[in-house]
Amino acid sequence: MNTGDLLNIEPTELRFNFEVRKQANCSMTLTNKTDKYVAFKVKTTNPKKYCVRPNTGVVLPGGTCEVTVTMQAQKEAPLDMQCKDKFLVQSAMAPDGSTAKDITSEMFNKDDGKVVEEFKLRVIYIPANPPSPVPEESEEGSPPREDVNEQAALASAVTRSFEGTKEKDSEARSLISKLTNEKASAIQQNQKLRHELDMMKREIGRRRSGGVPVYVVVLIGILSILLGYLMKRT
Repeated sequence: MNTGDLLNIEPTELRFNFEVRKQANCSMTLTNKTDKYVAFKVKTTNPKKYCVRPNTGVVLPGGTCEVTVTMQAQKEAPLDMQCKDKFLVQSAMAPDGSTAKDITSEMFNKDDGKVVEEFKLRVIYIPANPPSPVPEESEEGSPPREDVNEQAALASAVTRSFEGTKEKDSEARSLISKLTNEKASAIQQNQKLRHELDMMKREIGRRRSGGVPVYVVVLIGILSILLGYLMKRT
């Protein structure tokens, strides 16, 4: 509280709950410490930003007057929530019976040898929704939001990994099935060639007395080579 000779002013600084695109109000109380009428006038360094009601008036002897200051809605928050705006409250003795209509600018002119008290107030912004150092819980016993997000991300990663494993497993099964079919086909061809080779050997045995034709020997050789190749593949 300011203990001037004419007025006490409380509080000594103007605190606004700052929120983007919303008006904010605060008030100050002027108390007349004398047994005389005291006139006051409130000025600001940024009149387009603030609305002061009343910005002038008369405080009766021993009486009080409440002044409301409204900050217009701001489009964005200032850097580091610091404000350089200032307010000035001027007060001077007024004739008995004076009212707000009787106040003139000359009443606060120091050049006339009048006693004019001045008190400066700074502006402080208070964040409307300050960040909480402790993670908030939606319900009692429920995990913090950050933990829930981490769990959701982990579950998504596990799901993607599982789907990738299923896709690789399907490809592996398809390859094994293909190789199995090729092996069965090779075995079947091997068995067929063996059967044909045995038939040719028996035919050669029956014709030994007459000699073995050259084309038969060549055919047996080719079949033997094919048979060996197929046996290596299986």
